[in-house]
Amino acid sequence: MDMKDVIVVGTGAGGATVGRELIKRGMKVTFIERGPSDTTGNAYKHYDNCDVGVELLKTSCVGGTTLVTAGNAVRTCQEPFKKLGIDLETEFNEIEAEMGVSKLPDSHFGDGTNLIMKTAKELGFNTQKMPKFIEPQECKPCGKCAFGCPRNAKWTSQEYVNDSLNKGAKLVTDTNVTELIIKNNEIKGVKTQDKEFYADHVVLAAGGIETPRILRRSNIEAGNHLFVDSFITVGGLLKDIKFDTEVTMNSLISLGDVILAPHYSEMLVNNLREFDARSSDILGMMVKIGDEPSGKVREDHIQKFSTSKDVGLLAKGAAVAAAILKESGVDPKTLTSTIARGAHPGGTAAIGEVVDKNLETEVSGLFVSDASVFPWAPGAPPVLTIVALAKRLGNYIGSV
Repeated sequence: MDMKDVIVVGTGAGGATVGRELIKRGMKVTFIERGPSDTTGNAYKHYDNCDVGVELLKTSCVGGTTLVTAGNAVRTCQEPFKKLGIDLETEFNEIEAEMGVSKLPDSHFGDGTNLIMKTAKELGFNTQKMPKFIEPQECKPCGKCAFGCPRNAKWTSQEYVNDSLNKGAKLVTDTNVTELIIKNNEIKGVKTQDKEFYADHVVLAAGGIETPRILRRSNIEAGNHLFVDSFITVGGLLKDIKFDTEVTMNSLISLGDVILAPHYSEMLVNNLREFDARSSDILGMMVKIGDEPSGKVREDHIQKFSTSKDVGLLAKGAAVAAAILKESGVDPKTLTSTIARGAHPGGTAAIGEVVDKNLETEVSGLFVSDASVFPWAPGAPPVLTIVALAKRLGNYIGSV
């Protein structure tokens, strides 16, 4: 059998995983990444944020947003996907072992997180440790997860990219895919700003914003129903708690349609300047929801707004977070909140609309492997599920 060529556009959780699966099956894989290659500790330099009604956080570099996650490993949307006929149990079991998913030991829980967990339990909330893909022996809690781990203690998709490169894959960086090459409704390759790349299969894994743009530039309808998993951070003053240097989001409280987690944001310090707030004086909690898919992505703009339902859920979560923080000793006069932000863009090439259950588009041989394919907002960290879907996709492409 001839060795097939596959182009993977993007090196985040979905792209790196599917590329690794395909190289293991003897295919020739070329990764094309719009950003540069850099160390994990420099990831903060490659934030590519935009204000689209809510502030949208994303990163453009090899490894993508996996470099700046909190390392959360949640089986997001497993049951809803199963109802669609996509059973990910085997993939979840495999990747949890590969990625070293576990709950961190007590030594990695700081005073602020422990205080929030203790208070929440006393108030009757079910509080759990957050599963993480962080190696505790390598992790020295510093609060820098969202800037790129300076000790490389957290799993990132760079590991899978490097594994693929060691097995013969190619990596092209600082290169934008501008258009798809399609003939007779079959994929033939991609165009970049200065070159054409040809392949038997193309996998788009450029994220919930750029993937639909690439599809739209090739006259494939995509980019509707954008969600971002909207979140705010609520916090206030608790002198010398030093919460800013703790492992972020190290526990989880689920309210059903809202999740809460210990979370520090420098924005809170700026909000509390009148109180002479220092970073070490802030105790905070993230309030995250699965927002309604009210946005859309077009070639030259992105639109996203918070619906009345979204605002109501954020307010519900903020009230609970404020109650927990007050009972934890935060000065109630100092309680404040960040603006609404989003870090999980998706829904813009959804299963059942743009791709089928095998993540293939209407164009034969053209697949999508990122959060674009989620038909609904997860309202929780999606990395583990993106990796599971990508692993399943690798198995499928390897069998056709």
